[in-house]
Amino acid sequence: MKQLVQLIRNNARREPARIAAEDTPDTLYLYDVIDPYWGVSASDFNKALAGMAGKKVTLRVNSPGGDVFDGRAMAAAIAQHGDVHAIIEGVAASAATYVTAACASVTIASGALYMIHNAWTMAYGNKADLLQTADLLDKIDGTILNDYERKTGQSRDQLAAWMDAETWFSAEEAVEHGFADSVAENTTAKNAWDLSAYKNAPKPTTPPDNTADWEALRQRNQNRLRLHELG
Repeated sequence: MKQLVQLIRNNARREPARIAAEDTPDTLYLYDVIDPYWGVSASDFNKALAGMAGKKVTLRVNSPGGDVFDGRAMAAAIAQHGDVHAIIEGVAASAATYVTAACASVTIASGALYMIHNAWTMAYGNKADLLQTADLLDKIDGTILNDYERKTGQSRDQLAAWMDAETWFSAEEAVEHGFADSVAENTTAKNAWDLSAYKNAPKPTTPPDNTADWEALRQRNQNRLRLHELG
């Protein structure tokens, strides 16, 4: 529960990411948390994808994951479309990984990261309620394993072990193990997400998004100090 709350809090102050842009008509962007309240919702994403029926679609991904059921709805729409090709440009973690697994092909930028783990949730109630929640999580993990098994050809036991361990893969490792099809050497990976809610997460390769705000404040304060000294 604490991890889920922290993941939302870490990333909720971001401006909503665009899903589609007029200058790139056949491209979708998953550049946010997968969540109907804090980031990109399946409803908005799937409506944008539905408007690209019959087209070859590029899906550009830099997402720390999010809501398992919104991710599942996105994956279903992608599979139904059938001609969506993912490019992981920063990080694909948690729910974002089985969104990309539904794509016809997956390219990952050199330096990007790919993470799989077991599903999380928040729950309260008596022991029967919590046992039911645990059973639901087990079923969710089973559906995710199906996605990974279909995509990678890896054994179910190996995939489950990686999920149990919360495993982070480099771009090269993601390709080696079948989660991605190729490494894009000419694409620069940028990960500014605060991933500290995940226990094994590496540090961001670039500063968090609000660093620019703090830098601007520092510069303003320095300018005020210089004006004071000159005065």
